[in-house]
Amino acid sequence: MKKKIMFLLLIFLIVILVVLFCGVFNRKNNKLVNEVNGEMNDLINVEINDVLFKMELENNQTAREFQKMLPLEIEMNELNGNEKYYYFNDSFSNNPINVLQIKAGDVMLFGDDCLVIFYEDFSTSYSYTRIGRIVDSSNLKDVLGESDVVVSFEK
Repeated sequence: MKKKIMFLLLIFLIVILVVLFCGVFNRKNNKLVNEVNGEMNDLINVEINDVLFKMELENNQTAREFQKMLPLEIEMNELNGNEKYYYFNDSFSNNPINVLQIKAGDVMLFGDDCLVIFYEDFSTSYSYTRIGRIVDSSNLKDVLGESDVVVSFEK
């Protein structure tokens, strides 16, 4: 009987440690930088067709390089009925990973020079570098529309 209780306590302790570890790990990976001097803010404004969205920036070099370009106004092209894209003249630092699942509101870099805003959820085998995420993407698809669109990013 004592062995069963000790075994159950050990299992319980292991489960608790795993849950705590995963919570700390996720918080560290999802942490957004918020420095006083504006070098990297955790939220930027994104304006599309007179509608203002907030975008959370990732804590990575690509997002920092993108933020240094702000304010920025670009015409983004339609692609596949699920995304808008824009090719920059210059390259960004990147660290592409296969994200497997795209979520509406994801803002990513394809390759080292193509900014993409996704407005539909879907599975993918492509690799991207995360730049940020539109906080509330519930009406993003309607605002972006079915054609090319001008998008403004600012601090």
